[in-house]
Amino acid sequence: MRNYLILLISFLISCKANNNTFSKSNSSPTTANSSEYKLIKAENQNGLLILFPCYPCDFSNTLAEFNIVDVCIQNGISILAMNFNQHLYLTFEEKQNLATNLEMIIHQYNLAQQNIIIGGFSSGGNVSLLLSNYLIENNSKVQPKGVFVVDSPIDLLGLYKVAEKNIKLNFSEVSVQEATWIINFLKDEFGNPDEGLENFEKASPYTLETQNISNLIGLKNVKLRIYTEPDVQWWYENRRNDYEDLNAYFLENLYKKLSIEFGKQNLEFIKTTQKGFRSNGERHPHSWSIVNSAELVEWILNMK
Repeated sequence: MRNYLILLISFLISCKANNNTFSKSNSSPTTANSSEYKLIKAENQNGLLILFPCYPCDFSNTLAEFNIVDVCIQNGISILAMNFNQHLYLTFEEKQNLATNLEMIIHQYNLAQQNIIIGGFSSGGNVSLLLSNYLIENNSKVQPKGVFVVDSPIDLLGLYKVAEKNIKLNFSEVSVQEATWIINFLKDEFGNPDEGLENFEKASPYTLETQNISNLIGLKNVKLRIYTEPDVQWWYENRRNDYEDLNAYFLENLYKKLSIEFGKQNLEFIKTTQKGFRSNGERHPHSWSIVNSAELVEWILNMK
């Protein structure tokens, strides 16, 4: 099952106060660890960056793949890397629990609340959008000033239909396995889309077919960043996918929709080229590395 879930990475908490370890090294940051998160607390706090991992990943993977720690700490930004994974969407109860847990963590460690940024890679971006919208609409004590997503599969209906296409293409074993898992999972959760789209719309950050953004309305006054690397050549050679099959396509359409509904003042669509590499050196456009860490930190600091 673990190997099966790992395949999904290419396409795409409760937090307890006890059993934590809190340590301080000779350097300025302090760290707190639990099974649900890792906190790296800056000495002089200018902000808090909350990160959500990809579907099969954990905070260790996030911090290994995303070269963000040093530049954050140097600029007084604490990092809370969550272990909350294996979620393409959130139920109402999960949003409630996440909100409560974040409030507890921030209070327990006296973290900065005036400059909170939430972001995630792949499915972690879905979680970041849906959770941030909930936090704002429900007047949580945790109020994000900015949200960013990194090549996230925001349209679950689109994800289902691309998976159907990949099964028909039958180009590679990896692609077919990914697609089979996606269809089985989404069909179990939401039913067959041919019989109705409502369940897909209720769960997705965005539905291209119906232009639905009801799960993002609360983010109108929040700074939003969308990162993607649409390397069409790579995807065609490795999966036989076209641009319309990529996360980038749905993200670009979301950007266009939000530009109309929200305006462009707080909205950025960042399309990179040849930046996607895994920490082992493997070329892959679906990677944390498409984010320029230093530039992201500058963006965070400019929100103050």
